[in-house]
Amino acid sequence: MTNAKTYSQKPSEVSRRWILLDASELPLGRLSTQVAKYLTGKYKPSFTPHIDGGDYVVVINAAKAVVTGEKETDKVYYRHSGFPGGIKAETVKEAREKHPERIIQNAVKGMLPKNKLADERMKRLRVFPGSEHTHTAQTPEKVEVK
Repeated sequence: MTNAKTYSQKPSEVSRRWILLDASELPLGRLSTQVAKYLTGKYKPSFTPHIDGGDYVVVINAAKAVVTGEKETDKVYYRHSGFPGGIKAETVKEAREKHPERIIQNAVKGMLPKNKLADERMKRLRVFPGSEHTHTAQTPEKVEVK
C-alpha cells in the first residue's frame, strides 16, 4: 500500500486568470459569493489555504447592482473618522449615487476570510460603475453565474 501525499501549492506555481462578472444580473449577495470564490481560488483543484492562488476579478455595472426587499433604504453602511462624533452613515441608495463600486467592495470584503491574505485579494478586485472597463488588454473571460 502506498502513502498518498497531500499536494501543497507553492507561490511560484500560482497561475491567475482574469474573470469578468456583470453586477446587473444577480442579487448582491449571490454576486459577492461568486466574486469571493474567484478571489480566493477555492474552485481550483490546486487550492491551498495559506497560499493566495486566486484570480483577478473585474465587475462591471456596479451602479445597477440588484438588492432585494427594502435594502435600498434600510441597509446602512457606517464608517468612522477616528475622532469623537466622527461616525458617518449612508444607505445603499446614497452610496449608489456617490460611489457605486463601494457597494460591491463592502459585500465582497465581508465574504472573504479575515486573515493576512484578505488585503492582497481585495487588490485583485476591480469594480466599475458602467459597462466599460480599462482591462480589455487582459482579455477577461466573461463568466455566466446562475
